[in-house]
Amino acid sequence: MERVIEKWQDSISELTLGAAKESGGTRANTVKIGGETGIYFLKGEDACPNPPVIAMEVWDMEPENWTDALKSNFGSALKDPAEWARMCVEKFKADLICLRLASVHPDTKDSSAEEAGKTLEKVLKAVSVPLIIVGSGSHEKDNDVVVRCGEVARGENCLFGIAARENYKTLTAACLSGGHSIISEAPIDINIAKQLNILICDMQFPPEKIVIHHATGALGYGLEYTYSIMERTRLAGLSGDRMLSMPMINFVGQEVWKTKEAKAGDEVASDWGPTRDRGALLETATACSYLNAGADILVMNHPKAVEKTKEIIKDLCNVKN
Repeated sequence: MERVIEKWQDSISELTLGAAKESGGTRANTVKIGGETGIYFLKGEDACPNPPVIAMEVWDMEPENWTDALKSNFGSALKDPAEWARMCVEKFKADLICLRLASVHPDTKDSSAEEAGKTLEKVLKAVSVPLIIVGSGSHEKDNDVVVRCGEVARGENCLFGIAARENYKTLTAACLSGGHSIISEAPIDINIAKQLNILICDMQFPPEKIVIHHATGALGYGLEYTYSIMERTRLAGLSGDRMLSMPMINFVGQEVWKTKEAKAGDEVASDWGPTRDRGALLETATACSYLNAGADILVMNHPKAVEKTKEIIKDLCNVKN
C-alpha cells in the first residue's frame, strides 16, 4: 500500500539568532531555527531544515537550590557567569547560552539593572555563540533590567524573555529598539498564546522574530499538557495560522531539577538509581519528549543530558557529522 505523505499549506517561520561582524554584531556563530514544512522526524514529510538546538543555562549568581549532582559539573565556574558560559560552550558544546538574571529579583540579591548589564557584557565577551537572556520572574524589576540589557546587547540579535500578558509592552519595545527577538509565554493555552502574539505584533514587532513558550513541565509533572498544546500549535502554524507559526522553546533543565526524583539523595531514594545519574536521565527523557512535540530550542542544565540529547537530535535528523 502506498504511504500517504501529508502536505501542509504553510511553514514555520525561520529565525536567525546572533549577529556576525558583517551584520553589526560580534558573534562568530549564528544559529538558525524553525523553517519546518511538516511534522518533526516523519520521513518524507519534514526534512529537518534546521535541526533543534540546545542552550545551556548560566546564572548571574550561584544557584542556591541546585543539587550537588548538578553543581559538581561546573565547580568554581558557578561563581563567575563569564567563565561558566565559556565552559558550557568550549567543554560541553552548547549551541547557545541562556543567561538567567536571577540576582535582580527583589527576594534574592535585588541587583540593579546596571549590574545586570555589566554581567551581560562580560558574557558577551567570553563566548561567541548567540545569547538568550531571561529575567528573574519579577515583572516590575525585569522591565528595568531588560531595557538596560537590550541596549548593552544592541546589534547582537539576542533572544529576550519572557514576555507575558502582564509585561509584554516594555519587553517588546526594548527588543524593537535593540534589534532583538522575543520569547512570548502563555499558561498552556493556545488561544492566549495567539492573543499575546497578536498584541506583540500590534506594536509593530515582526512575527518572524517571536519564539513561543507554552511553559514546560518535567516528565511526570504535567509534560503531557504542554506536549498536546505544542502539537496543536505546530499543526495550526503549518495549516496557515501566522500567529502560531513561530518556532518553540522549552526550559527543560529548570523544571527537571525542581522535581523530587532529581533532587532526592541516595539515602532517600536508593531504589531510584544513583543520584549522580538520575537527574541527567530525567532531563534527557524530558528533552526528547519535547523534541517530538516540535521544540526548536531546548534550554538544559546537565552536561551529560546535553551530550546525549545532541546525539539523539543527530540521529533523528540523520546528521552525519
